[in-house]
Amino acid sequence: MVFMTLRERKRLRTRQAILTAATDLFERHGYTETTLDDIAAAAEISKRAIFSYFASKEDLLFPESDARIGAAIGAIAARQPGDGPVQVLLRAMTTSAQESDDLTGRRAALRLRLMRTVPAVRGRALQHQFDAQREIARHLAAVFPADLSPISAAALTGAFIGAVTGVLDLFFEEQEPPQDPVELRATLLRVTQMALTPWLDTSSGERDLSSDI
Repeated sequence: MVFMTLRERKRLRTRQAILTAATDLFERHGYTETTLDDIAAAAEISKRAIFSYFASKEDLLFPESDARIGAAIGAIAARQPGDGPVQVLLRAMTTSAQESDDLTGRRAALRLRLMRTVPAVRGRALQHQFDAQREIARHLAAVFPADLSPISAAALTGAFIGAVTGVLDLFFEEQEPPQDPVELRATLLRVTQMALTPWLDTSSGERDLSSDI
């Protein structure tokens, strides 16, 4: 268990209050119609305090992006003997989805809807995806030099991120998050692994990860 100081716990609660307020207001009033003043009032903090946690209004929809990049890099660094590049990426995705519902829950559905209709949100999403692809690909190429060149590492990472985004976008296009998050995580993992089948190298120990959920 990670010990947190009183100050750290207070910051975590404030951060969560900001996110909850933003999500509620975006859903009820719309992204463009909601101001940072509205969010600050709902979270019972000052508008200025929001910028201690988030750099922009758009970033309120992407609170776990850096954490997911960190999870991927951590999975690469902690790879097990016989692991291949695809397996560590799928494990990172599974871990992130289990630890937070940001990828598959209410905020994910809202984020994907707004990406379709709000240019600023779509632009921020593309920037996050670009940053994630470059950082993850760089680590993959460094750790798996016998399997991946910098170019193929970038291609694999792009395929991985594109598959996850595509699956979630299609899933949330016509329905709200399912009652059973485990079912959605299993579907996401299964379909993403299917999309990455061309990258699987059975000789390096790649396997079906559905049993890890």
